Amino acid sequence: MKAFITRKVGMTSIISDDGVVQAVTLLSATPNVITQVKTADVDGYMAVQLGFETAKRVNKAQAGHLKASGATPKIMNEFRVEEITEDLQVGTTINPEVFSIGDVVHVTGTSKGKGWAGTIKRHNFQRQRKTHGGKGNTRAPGSIGSMYPQKIFKGKRMAGQMGDEQVTVRNLKIALVDSELGVIGVTGAVPGPRKGIVLIRGVES
Repeated sequence: MKAFITRKVGMTSIISDDGVVQAVTLLSATPNVITQVKTADVDGYMAVQLGFETAKRVNKAQAGHLKASGATPKIMNEFRVEEITEDLQVGTTINPEVFSIGDVVHVTGTSKGKGWAGTIKRHNFQRQRKTHGGKGNTRAPGSIGSMYPQKIFKGKRMAGQMGDEQVTVRNLKIALVDSELGVIGVTGAVPGPRKGIVLIRGVES
């Protein structure tokens, strides 16, 4: 199973063997622990729940859930799998070595929140003209509909909350795996701020 919970460190660049400079996002890859294994017979689907980092304290419900694994993770996330193999047992530790350089992965994170944004910033609208009869409200959205059907359809592009939502970037490649430093490098940009939680899933998982 190629899946891992990481935390974003930042960006850097590396030089490949052919001399090409490549932008890389570094992810802190502390070993994950399997906290639960779900099967089709019991749960209706197959999945593996991983735990990341260590919490200072857990409540009684969490303590009972985590008793079999012997871990107290701060972050837990579930990954769907096609089959449950023998090495996927509760309490097993998963290291960054499950990934190899060149592996294609999907990366999921929470994008930076940008607060309440207008239509120009949020939807790339154009402003209205400033001269020749412009009334000064150049960044206003303008008309949002006619008399019929006397309502606003759902999904109308208007001002509103921007960012702070789950974003998945697909088909990135693993460029670096360093188990001693506990770092995984992924080509390109990864959504979210520094220290944000990032999920990595292999394309075949």
